[in-house]
Amino acid sequence: VQLQASGGGLVQAGGSLRLSCATSKRTGSNNGMAWFRQAPGKEREFVAGVSWNGASTTYSDSVKGRFTISRDRAKNTVYLQMGSPKFEDTAVYYCAVSRTSYSPTASDQYNYWGQGTLVTVSS
Repeated sequence: VQLQASGGGLVQAGGSLRLSCATSKRTGSNNGMAWFRQAPGKEREFVAGVSWNGASTTYSDSVKGRFTISRDRAKNTVYLQMGSPKFEDTAVYYCAVSRTSYSPTASDQYNYWGQGTLVTVSS
């Protein structure tokens, strides 16, 4: 099982950035997926999740209305479109595969994780 996250980098506050998470074929195709993040000195937190078929999405209050999660099942890829990023969005972002068809907010409900991609937002 492999998850490859990419797209991180330096972005100005108010700009935009898109993260991608490519999974090995069949990995997570019937599972929910999510993005988590971990800032220096802080615990890992849920950012956004999407159900197995893309019909249901969930967001943390801190990113709701600014970030959009989506998935392309044909490409085995999940995306996180980061709109109007803020300095406090600076963190390492991880994609993960849920144990179920949906995307709960608790990290222990995910059994496969990508390696993380660093997002730095300049103010």
